Amino acid sequence: MTFAPKFRLALTASAILLHGSHTSAAELTGAVKVDGSATVYPISEAMAEEFQKVHKGIKVTVGAAGTGAGYKKFCAGELDVADASRAIKSDELAKCTAAGIELIELPVAYDGLTIVVHPSNTFVKSLSFAQLKKIWEPGSKVKSWKDVDASFPDQPLKLFGPSSEHGTFDYFTEEVNGKAKASRSDYNAAADTNSLVGGVAGDKFALGYFGYAYYVEGKNKVKAVAISKDAKAAAILPEAKTIEDGSYPLSRPLFITVSKKSAARAEVNAFVEYYLKNAKDIAKSVGYTAAPQKMADTATTRYQARTVGAWQSSH
Repeated sequence: MTFAPKFRLALTASAILLHGSHTSAAELTGAVKVDGSATVYPISEAMAEEFQKVHKGIKVTVGAAGTGAGYKKFCAGELDVADASRAIKSDELAKCTAAGIELIELPVAYDGLTIVVHPSNTFVKSLSFAQLKKIWEPGSKVKSWKDVDASFPDQPLKLFGPSSEHGTFDYFTEEVNGKAKASRSDYNAAADTNSLVGGVAGDKFALGYFGYAYYVEGKNKVKAVAISKDAKAAAILPEAKTIEDGSYPLSRPLFITVSKKSAARAEVNAFVEYYLKNAKDIAKSVGYTAAPQKMADTATTRYQARTVGAWQSSH
């Protein structure tokens, strides 16, 4: 999967090389397989590109099958690293354990799940969680914008969102509708987030949601909507500052999950170490925000100690 246009890195070669692995690049060869979240994909793809400039003998492949699909592959022993836009679920952890896969879940960045409309939409200034639920809940009767708010025009509301294998879908439905995967089904679902951007950009009465980096990349095509957790709270726009400080109500951590067995291979270990050292800069370069420093430091310590299990279970 590739982006069009491709995410542009804001990092200099010297900055990247400064944080390279301690192992000599000339000593390492092999391959690293990464797949999973389309939201985390821009970070891992950029990371792989820069890492391979330092370690020319290592091939890193990065997919974007979705968080759920990525974990299926990971628990089947097909991946070294799984990208995830949500924490691993208990049933996924159980499947990995049953298959003998020991995993290390590590937060690497922060995202603000972004609600977007067409740039010509001037009537939607903000939306509350209650309004989002009214739109997206299972069995929703909302067909037009007027159904959402009486002050909105009586125009058909065309919805775009990620398909059910994506962690973004799980996160949004749990946060807004109260239960993961609980959603109306009559919307334009897509596995490729770029097509969601294009869908909203192509309909002046559309609404959609996806990761913040895709919004940053498509700012000239779609417009972000300010969100409030309840009617009394101020509506907040997703921005680097509001996502990083958690004031934006749909802020969330992004993860990579590493196979402990794979981490024993020098090429995989070099990639994960490089990822953790450069996550702050590369996450920012593709439109996300850095994980809080304490969280990033704990993730590094957790990986170095090879602490097996879910991040949530130890925090």
